[in-house]
Amino acid sequence: MSGLLNYVSCGALWLGLLVRAPDLLRHRRDPYLRAICAVLGLAGLCFFLGAPPTVGAVNRLGGVPNLAAPVTYVAITGYCAASQVLIVHWRGGPRVHRTARRWMLAYAVVVLGIAVTFVLGDAPVERRTDLDTYYATTPYLAQMIVLYLLAHLITVTVTTVSSLRWARRVRGGLRAGLVLLGTGSLCGAGYSVAKLVAVGARWSGRDWSALGTTVSPAAAGLGALLTVVGVLVPLAVPRVGEWRRARRAYARLGPLERTLEDLLTRRTLRLPRPRFASPTTRLMWRQTSIHNALSHLDAYFDRDLYDRTRSGVLAATDDQDRAEAAAWAAVITAAVRQEADPGRRPAPSDGTGRLLGRVPDPAVLARIADALAGTSPAPVAPAVPSGTTTAGTA
Repeated sequence: MSGLLNYVSCGALWLGLLVRAPDLLRHRRDPYLRAICAVLGLAGLCFFLGAPPTVGAVNRLGGVPNLAAPVTYVAITGYCAASQVLIVHWRGGPRVHRTARRWMLAYAVVVLGIAVTFVLGDAPVERRTDLDTYYATTPYLAQMIVLYLLAHLITVTVTTVSSLRWARRVRGGLRAGLVLLGTGSLCGAGYSVAKLVAVGARWSGRDWSALGTTVSPAAAGLGALLTVVGVLVPLAVPRVGEWRRARRAYARLGPLERTLEDLLTRRTLRLPRPRFASPTTRLMWRQTSIHNALSHLDAYFDRDLYDRTRSGVLAATDDQDRAEAAAWAAVITAAVRQEADPGRRPAPSDGTGRLLGRVPDPAVLARIADALAGTSPAPVAPAVPSGTTTAGTA
């Protein structure tokens, strides 16, 4: 189980990076996307490098005891720099790029300090989990430890304050994401605070190393989980809303598709039903099936029946949309019956093309389905002149 929490946290963060990657590929020059992907990637790398099995592997491969410590601290500092750049782009302003470069330069100095102090210090005994407290009193190594912890604490503090302050000015999924991100950063502060307290205790002769080996990793793991959820929520909320609307629209079109079911099957006008598809894809499939059927029925549509039905419903309800839907429902129902009758032929075309020169748009299709389901006024029965046969007569 050693390092399991680290690897789980790393996996969660890199999963968030994987979800965001398509957006980054489409918008490579977007500094905000680059920064947020760097935050997720480097945060995951920090957890990966900090896992005891990885620590041992890095030390063996490098041939230097505790080489994994400065490597991990550099990754943490890189994460700090990416976080600050992200905050700068959030805030915006005329000096965004200059401010971002200053933060990157500041953390580059921290990286240099970590490398120099590690080289000057002496850490002959490998410590995979408690290096911070074990070497807290060792010259140069103590400075290295405090340097990276303070850099991390400054970053998570700024991120927490900025996220929660911005969350008060926005709504919806973005607000929820910012609150989660700010809370995650606050938990991340528990990582550096716990380690700093343990190091301070070591300076006073006490052994509080448990703070660095148990409390600190738990706070970091919880912070990683909240951070990745906070990053994904603003992306997921609009998509979930879109899927909910698509499911409602799909169900609403059911009566219209059922009216056309026999035609669709008999004439093989429907593509195979998509499996394991999103609600949006299934809605598109149903709309395509309906359009295929209406295209086939075009020659059977009775314009006169449409006009009479629309006029009757409009006179009864004074509702243009409901009158149009009821007229389409009457015409489609009549056309389906005529097309299915082998003794009937379509009326000669007058060269005008589709009924009213257009295909019903999705909103009209939904209202037609409502009319067929009986939630709109029933179409007015057309008066058939003597000796005239229409598409609506039996």
